[in-house]
Amino acid sequence: MSGETIGLVPRLGGLGGMVSFQARLMAGLEARGVATTFDLADPRLAAILIIGGTRHVGALWQARRRGVRLVQRLNGMNWLHRRQKTSLKGFLRAEGNNRLLAFIRRNLAHRIVYQSGFSRDWWNRVFGTIHKPQQVTYNGIDLSRATPAGPGERPADRLRLLLVEGHLSADNRQGLDNALALTRALRENHRLPVELTVAGDVPESIRAACPADLPVTWAGVLKRDEILTLDRSSHLLFSGDLNAACPNSVIEALACGLPVAAYDTGALAEMVQGGAGCVAPYGADFWKLEPPQVAPLAEAAAGVLQNQPAYRAAARARAEAVFGLETMLEGYLEALLG
Repeated sequence: MSGETIGLVPRLGGLGGMVSFQARLMAGLEARGVATTFDLADPRLAAILIIGGTRHVGALWQARRRGVRLVQRLNGMNWLHRRQKTSLKGFLRAEGNNRLLAFIRRNLAHRIVYQSGFSRDWWNRVFGTIHKPQQVTYNGIDLSRATPAGPGERPADRLRLLLVEGHLSADNRQGLDNALALTRALRENHRLPVELTVAGDVPESIRAACPADLPVTWAGVLKRDEILTLDRSSHLLFSGDLNAACPNSVIEALACGLPVAAYDTGALAEMVQGGAGCVAPYGADFWKLEPPQVAPLAEAAAGVLQNQPAYRAAARARAEAVFGLETMLEGYLEALLG
């Protein structure tokens, strides 16, 4: 595979986790002698990885006609716009992006890489099964960099429940609300000295509206290494995204030996296995954004908090077994050049 050239098509209008994935993939490919480029007309191209959707459909058609293999990476799809009040422009943009992804999936891509089994099943259910090579390849992380050993010390007088978010707004604060409810249940029903730490961009209006009787620390927007330090200094990560395809925050936490608590939505049940944390039934219709039943998750989370050594070791073992960067690279190399 050394000497080949791979074209990359960044996700349409997206940054966030895509940037870290793209950077990791490019570094890993180039370390193996595989060049990368954003020039879809490069005559050296052996394959193109489409990281979601793109408006460069014409360039992809031309590359396909030249015999270049097209591989599409898919996570989930837009769905909150159908459950929440949004502008007509926002609604049409979300629907249009879904249709564009579905068009590429069915008509352009030779192969599909889904970020999780949940993602694969979701696309098959909504847009139909397609008869072409497809695989599940989880996101990966450098396990020599994200480790239990390193900066970050857990407080001895309290238990830190961590929530890692990107940007919170009034339209996507379900994760924060559920984290606050879990914090209250652990403190009041299980008598555990739990404090909630929230990393991410949280507007002052949302912070001010949170219950004053709950201990909450707002860590703000952090760099990647600072997130890893916070993972090491916490006792439990609460994964708050509903129907997440393969959240990087979970992978980073597991790699640092931080157990994960989550409701059984999205890919969480397939990610958090082997004693690496706890996943409890949501107990309501999460597709309709109904509030969950907190008690079962609080009961399971209390058990994790009271048996840290076993769960922390299992979290790291789960990351080593499934979420290593080399494992991810092998999956994409097989799809692109295998």
